Amino acid sequence: MISRRNIRVKVMQTLYALETMEPGTVKPGTATSLLNEKLDQTSQIFTYLLYCLTRVAQYAEIDAQTRASKHLPSAEDLQVNTKIAGNEFIYQIISDKGFQVNLEQWKLKHLPEQEMLRKLYNTLTASDIYKTYIQDPSRTKAGEKEIMEYLYKEVISKSELFVQHMEDNFLHWGDDQDMMDLLVANYMHKPHLFNFLQLISKEKLEYAKELLLTVIDKKEYCLELIKPKLQNWDPERIAAVDMLLMEMGVCEFLYFPTIPTKVTINEYIDLAKAYSTPQSGQFVNGILDNILKDLDQASQIKKIDRTKK
Repeated sequence: MISRRNIRVKVMQTLYALETMEPGTVKPGTATSLLNEKLDQTSQIFTYLLYCLTRVAQYAEIDAQTRASKHLPSAEDLQVNTKIAGNEFIYQIISDKGFQVNLEQWKLKHLPEQEMLRKLYNTLTASDIYKTYIQDPSRTKAGEKEIMEYLYKEVISKSELFVQHMEDNFLHWGDDQDMMDLLVANYMHKPHLFNFLQLISKEKLEYAKELLLTVIDKKEYCLELIKPKLQNWDPERIAAVDMLLMEMGVCEFLYFPTIPTKVTINEYIDLAKAYSTPQSGQFVNGILDNILKDLDQASQIKKIDRTKK
């Protein structure tokens, strides 16, 4: 469910963190421990997004109680429609035991700010799609899904207040944001396929750990291949992220037979553009392409067609 691109980002961040640690502080197990923390952050964000979705929808009940408790409630105050609070997708989320375990384990319940929830709810209730939704007393599966998708895509995701809230509470929100849009959409489509306690498949978890440990183990050999290609570049002045991405790319060339070399190059070009300097994409592309040509000529690239396995 979580993309390989996101996995690569987490491995890159872990490698960078290791390089900035004080000498002697990196102990056996430190690398995988750091990686697990970063992967957990992705699961935390997904769990929290769905929790906020439920809280905004359930705010209808808070709104109804608040209005009814006024000293002189109006007829409108006494007739607040709370249909959305009983949406079947809300029930699907909150009744999931894995979801509840994640909320407790990562102490996510205290994070949503009541004022933020109120503003998001008010934005929702002011929309035409919401007004149409509450006017229909029936509960069709399509209608229940449509209003929740609207709440996430058009209200929560587009709220500057909410985005700032996520940036304040989740360090790597920016790295995961695009993927979260896809994950939430997939959840809305097939919620029964999600296991909150294992949002990262075993295959991708193994890939993440193998890539991390391979880059650490083969670092010196990778540098032997990279440095001759730098020509007039001083290795000490090259962006640290660029060096890490090239090391990761070389390791994928040599030690990950099911990943096509073209995929590897394209992925690391994109990561260099996103996480390093404006020139890094072209720089990483040139170095990796030259190294790949040498490895091909030396018959060191051994790839397996995954479709024929």
